[in-house]
Amino acid sequence: MSVVINTNYAATVASNNLAASNGSLQRSLNRLSSGSKIVSPSDDAGGLAVSMKLASASKRQGAVNNNIGNAVSFLQTQDGALKVAGKILDRMSELKTLYEDATKNTSDQANYDTEFKALSKQLESITSEKFNGISLFSTAANKTIYATEDLSTSTSISLVSRDLASTATGLGTLSSGGNVSMTSTTVTIDVIKTAIENVATMRAANGAEQSRLSFAGELLTVNKANLEAANSRITDVDVAQESTQLARWNILVQSGTAMLAQANQTPQVALKLLG
Repeated sequence: MSVVINTNYAATVASNNLAASNGSLQRSLNRLSSGSKIVSPSDDAGGLAVSMKLASASKRQGAVNNNIGNAVSFLQTQDGALKVAGKILDRMSELKTLYEDATKNTSDQANYDTEFKALSKQLESITSEKFNGISLFSTAANKTIYATEDLSTSTSISLVSRDLASTATGLGTLSSGGNVSMTSTTVTIDVIKTAIENVATMRAANGAEQSRLSFAGELLTVNKANLEAANSRITDVDVAQESTQLARWNILVQSGTAMLAQANQTPQVALKLLG
């Protein structure tokens, strides 16, 4: 082997190896300190693209689940109002039955009718109840609740509009104007019974919608957890594996530094020959 001064090939190789080992050591340190395998896009360009899509989908899943939770609260508030309406109608049917008692005089009937009118006003007030500024009972179009993060209409859930003021259900007849009297020929026991039946049907439909929303929310929770797990496999660092790599690169950096120092001493052999 030639003894030269101007070119120290051994030191160059040792320097290159040291630089590579040091770069790998820095990457391990960055990964362990950040907890992420992808510190920069160059670490895994394809994985980064997939990770961004999965993370975005996961956030949308959470947002949709929040919307479903709000829809459930809307329905629960609506059902609470329907429950009270049902109790009012029960009392109105009782009053109507007592009113028709042949042993009651005019004064007695007037007393029953006074309460009936008051209940009619209360029934009318329920029709104007709102949730966050949104009417609980209206003739507006059905509300669409999306159940998937892509906002697909094929999987959406429709909240049916319920109108307590409709005369077709009997409710409008009993609440119209809020001053309905039992002396009216339109206020019959059959009308009240029909109104009670329709409120019962509304509550049943409300419960069915709540049930479906509950299961849709549960599915979203499971899907969100699975998306997060998939994203974790791409981006999260395996601490056990990476700490092993850190020890390896740390040793290589130390040994590379020592070997570079040794290689730098090699040209001194030429000085001995010159002496």
